[in-house]
Amino acid sequence: MALSKCAAATSREGRELACHGQAEFPIACYHDDLSRNPVPWHWHPELEALVVVEGTAEVAVGAERFTVGPGEGVFISVGILHAAWALGESDCRIHSAVFHPRLVGGGADSVFWSKYLRPLLGEEGREHVRLDGSEGWHSQAVYALEEAWERCVREPPGYEFQTRDALSRLVFLLSQHQAAGPRPERVLREERRVKRMLEHIHQRYASELTAASIAKAASISESECLRCFRRVIGLPPTRYIAQYRVQRAAEMLAASDLPVSEVGARCGFQDASYFAKIFRALKGCTPTAFRARAAERNGGVEV
Repeated sequence: MALSKCAAATSREGRELACHGQAEFPIACYHDDLSRNPVPWHWHPELEALVVVEGTAEVAVGAERFTVGPGEGVFISVGILHAAWALGESDCRIHSAVFHPRLVGGGADSVFWSKYLRPLLGEEGREHVRLDGSEGWHSQAVYALEEAWERCVREPPGYEFQTRDALSRLVFLLSQHQAAGPRPERVLREERRVKRMLEHIHQRYASELTAASIAKAASISESECLRCFRRVIGLPPTRYIAQYRVQRAAEMLAASDLPVSEVGARCGFQDASYFAKIFRALKGCTPTAFRARAAERNGGVEV
C-alpha cells in the first residue's frame, strides 16, 4: 500500500476529502512531519488511531487539548472534530491509520459490530482515548496500532488478514475499557455549532467574513459564537480565519506557479502587503521564500 502524507485535505465543509483505502480494504496509513504539515481541523466517517514516533505533538479533540510524546497514541472516533500540530521547532513525525469500522466489524448485524464496535461509535461512545501509558493496556494498544500500520505499509503475504487482526485487537482493548454513558448534551450541541461555523468559513474563506455571518450560520448570537469558538477551537474566529487562509495559500504556493499576489487574492487577502505580513507572521518566512523551500523539498525524497 502506498504510504501517504497525513496532512488532511478537507472539503469546503471541513470533512476530509481523502479516500482512505479502497472499498474492499478500507484503510489508509499515513506518515508525516507535523512541523511541516499540521493537520487542520476536520472530521471524517472513519476511525483514526495515531502514534507519535518522533518529537512532541499537540492534539486537539473538540475542546480538549493534550500533549502526545514519543511512543504515545490517540484513538479518535467517527465524526469527531480534531486537529494536530507540532510542539516546538523540531521534527514531529507520526504514524496514523484511518479505517472504516466495517474493516473490523463487518456488517451492522454481526456480533463484532454490536458487541465491540457499537460502544465506540456515535454520541454514546467516547470521542477519543489517550494512549499515554497511564494504564497498563495502553502499551498493548499502541503496539497493535504499530503492527497494523507496519503490515499495511509493507504488504507481506496475507497482510490484509494481519492488518485486520491487529486492528481487531486494538478495538477489543478499547471496547473493554469503554466508559459507559452518553456524552453531555452541552458538549454535543457545542460541537455541532462549531462544525456549522467551520463549514461557513471553509466555504467562504476567499470572501469577506464577519462575526455576524459566522454566528448566523450556527443560529446563535455573536457573543455565543465568540465564546463557543474560543472554547472549542481555542482562537477567536478572526484569528482562525487568518490561519486558514494562510494555510490554503501555502498549499497553493507549493502546488502552482500563480503569482504570489494572485494566490493571496484567491485566499481572501486583497492587499498584497498585508498578505505578506500575515504569511510571514504565521509561517516565519515570506510567501516567495516558502514557495522556494517547498520546491526544494519536493525535489528530494520524503522519508
